[in-house]
Amino acid sequence: MDYQERYDALVKTIVMAGDLMLCNLLFYWVCNYGKPIGQSSVLQSHLLVSAVYFTCTIKGGIILHKRKVRKFQIVGIVLRNMFYFSIVATLLLKCGRFFMPAPIYYLAFLFAMLMGISGFRLEVRYLIKLYWKRIRHRNGVIFVGSTENNVTLYHELADDPSIGYWVCGYFDAVPNSNFPRECPYLGTPQDVILYLETHKEAVRNLYCCLPSSRKDEILPLIKYCENHIVRFYSVPNVRNYLYHQVHFSMMGSVPCLSLHEEPLSWIENRMLKRTFDIVFSMTFLCTLFIPILLIVTVVTKITMPGPVFFRQKRNGINGKEFYCLKFRSMKVNADADLIQATRDDPRKTKWGNFMRKTNIDELPQFINVLLGDMSIVGPRPHMVKHTEEYSKLIDKYMVRHFIKPGITGWSQVNGFRGETKELEQMEGRVKGDIWYIEHWSFGLDLYIIFKTIANAIHGEKNAY
Repeated sequence: MDYQERYDALVKTIVMAGDLMLCNLLFYWVCNYGKPIGQSSVLQSHLLVSAVYFTCTIKGGIILHKRKVRKFQIVGIVLRNMFYFSIVATLLLKCGRFFMPAPIYYLAFLFAMLMGISGFRLEVRYLIKLYWKRIRHRNGVIFVGSTENNVTLYHELADDPSIGYWVCGYFDAVPNSNFPRECPYLGTPQDVILYLETHKEAVRNLYCCLPSSRKDEILPLIKYCENHIVRFYSVPNVRNYLYHQVHFSMMGSVPCLSLHEEPLSWIENRMLKRTFDIVFSMTFLCTLFIPILLIVTVVTKITMPGPVFFRQKRNGINGKEFYCLKFRSMKVNADADLIQATRDDPRKTKWGNFMRKTNIDELPQFINVLLGDMSIVGPRPHMVKHTEEYSKLIDKYMVRHFIKPGITGWSQVNGFRGETKELEQMEGRVKGDIWYIEHWSFGLDLYIIFKTIANAIHGEKNAY
């Protein structure tokens, strides 16, 4: 185990110990404040709660020690862990007849855990960044080769001192004017080993972007780095044909670069999202949806002839067509599958306009969620005609079909909903959808749901 692995293991141990301490302190508080009980049964509950939390968190549950991590990702991991923990712990406490606080205190315990652990991890992250900033003079970096990749990499490492790197300079056949003045030219690739010999205490990382055809120059550098505690990184020169961020993965022993990082390509994330979709949609359909359906049916039948539900073919995951359900908000017309609704659309009724403004017309899509055609959160599905048109006009448009469409989505809560009068409006929606696909987390889904409800309450100018 090298230094970095030991460091990562230490951070994970500290974070896990802090999490468990918070978990037990909060559980002890609700047990004593909520209802006094025999010490032995409380102790058994403590042990069970600790074991369940440890199990739900130990695999992939700590990422705050990584260099490029955002705050929402840290909180998202905590939300995911707490989702698993709350379900498993509740079931085991009830089924095993362990001591369990009254429901109100138990919910307070779960909420306090979520807030406390999130705050604790963000504070640890802040302290780690302070530490990196202090030791960056001992974590030097040099570049060998000066392609666009290494120039971009320079800015990634140097523009944020808190991630803990100090760029010493670069080597290439000739100086490259694309490097800023702050990154000095140190010589040719033949001078690298001599430089490393004279800067043993400072340089710890070497990024090489020389082409594979120059392996005779690269191999001695690898050999030296491997024998002198310098980390060697090969930077593939793909930016002359790939201008998009790429992601590294291994298929067996073969390295591959993908254009999009998709958290939902992992089966455990898909299972989590699908479980939440089923539980949430079943709860809604069995409770609030029933009186809403009765009211909508009565008012719709009074205000306009025709069916209560409107079925429209739309494109879902992998471009597969499905029938998207809505409460009908327009008079029966031949253009329903061809023309998008506009602000003063004459096809809408007053009741239909009210449903569209309050998003009531979208509620039958929870049936689509239960059937597996949609998810609660995801890119909004478009009618087949629009998919055919926009796929020819907008680059990367079809990427949004890598995952299931949603009742609401990241683009919708950020202003890209409703009618798309200009092409740039749809381009903005597609960019938002791709961002969501690449940054999915359970916490992000909960945030989008909260924002959707808040927008529905306050009203949206594009809801028509």
